[in-house]
Amino acid sequence: MTTSALMSLGMFAFEAATLPFNEVTRSQEWSFGEAQRVGDRPAMQFLGPAAEKITISGTLLPGLGAYSGIETLRDMADVGEAHPLLDGAGRVFGLYRIDTIDERGGFHLGNGVPRRVDFAIDLTRVD
Repeated sequence: MTTSALMSLGMFAFEAATLPFNEVTRSQEWSFGEAQRVGDRPAMQFLGPAAEKITISGTLLPGLGAYSGIETLRDMADVGEAHPLLDGAGRVFGLYRIDTIDERGGFHLGNGVPRRVDFAIDLTRVD
């Protein structure tokens, strides 16, 4: 039985064996220029698409995903390059850079290794 990726960022596949996620949040903005007018509302001009951000969040538990997946994404972020983002159905979202990786560990073992790690990865689309 083969596993399929939930999503991929470049060559990194988010899947049960690497870094499964619980939620994907997508936020998109559009820009408008504003010119003040005397005695009237401001004149608006559409400038085009602005920031588009995606947050991928989830929880790692023993036997569900590998902590090394977060480290792989940190290594990718260190390079500063954008990577294509695709969902499991093959839909291409565009090129995204990694802006932040947040993680919070809990329920630590005697050696300090967390039994639960909540994570969030913030991506921004670049053209």
